[in-house]
Amino acid sequence: MPHLFEPLNQRSVTFSNRIAVSPMCQYSSENGFANDWHLIHLVSRAVGGAGLVITEAAAVEPPGRITPQDLGIWEDAHIEMLARIVESLHRHGSVAGIQLAHAGRKASTATPWDGGGVLLESEGGWTAIAPSAIPFESESPTPKALSIEEIQNLIESFVNAARRSLEAGFDVIEIHSAHGYLLHEFLSPLSNQRTDEYGGSFENRIRFLCEVVQGVRNILPDQTPLWVRISATDWVSNGWDIEQSITLCSKLKSLGVDLIDCSSGGIVPGEKIPVGAGYQTSFSDRIRREAKIATGAVGMITAPEQADHIIRTGQADIVLIGREMLRDPYWTRRAAKQLRQSLSVPIQYDRAWK
Repeated sequence: MPHLFEPLNQRSVTFSNRIAVSPMCQYSSENGFANDWHLIHLVSRAVGGAGLVITEAAAVEPPGRITPQDLGIWEDAHIEMLARIVESLHRHGSVAGIQLAHAGRKASTATPWDGGGVLLESEGGWTAIAPSAIPFESESPTPKALSIEEIQNLIESFVNAARRSLEAGFDVIEIHSAHGYLLHEFLSPLSNQRTDEYGGSFENRIRFLCEVVQGVRNILPDQTPLWVRISATDWVSNGWDIEQSITLCSKLKSLGVDLIDCSSGGIVPGEKIPVGAGYQTSFSDRIRREAKIATGAVGMITAPEQADHIIRTGQADIVLIGREMLRDPYWTRRAAKQLRQSLSVPIQYDRAWK
């Protein structure tokens, strides 16, 4: 089996190792624009040696932001700074990825450090949208249920965001269909109670995501990998579960998806999630084996030996490191040293890594 520092090839893209910086919201944009904070945050992880660096969720339209401070890619003006970031990621040896997202009914909230509560329109917020008019929490405003025409417009918003991502130079496109955001809301019967072709049966509930994937794949060059992040289970009875995820991922593979980024939860408040070291790796393992598609493992992966074990035992093809990368942007270099793997060091830092 490969190990953590063996290259991974997907289409025409080669990742120098199996370590990716997971998308992590920074809530530091104005009108969706990336800025110097994003440049420093992302490029420092490339200098730190990660094979892949993925931006935080980039909203495909303004109402798709979680907070007013979210990153966006809904207009051409967003491309310039993102292209500068991509060029720097490439210069420092990392593949550049972007996550395309829509927050759905979990949109229009304050930043976490401002309490994270719902923002009313008088506070700079907006009306959230969803598959059905069901609020995320009982005290939350009721979201607007999408019409068929609005769903079609949103598919085009994802496609246009992917076009802009290509123009900015991104190597990997990831579609965010996890954590209770819009695409996940359509998958789960807990949030999708529609009676038209986008609700009810499993085939209808996956339709929106599949149409987004088809639209994006159709405009991507053959050499560009397409990933999808899913919540493999809602952790709630009668919700979305791992068996449905496996069936979905087989379908996504047939539509040209190259890797499933396996997370979980987020569809309703108060889920009882057994959080612990590597608690989601069983999902990436099962999906990889049963849907026969490459997977990424994410969630409470902190130790180099743990990450290497996930790869060596075939539980995933790549590991996505989140909070540990916030604590240590040079985690990849420390992991290489602990695992006795060679990893080139910027000449400016060479004297510290001998």
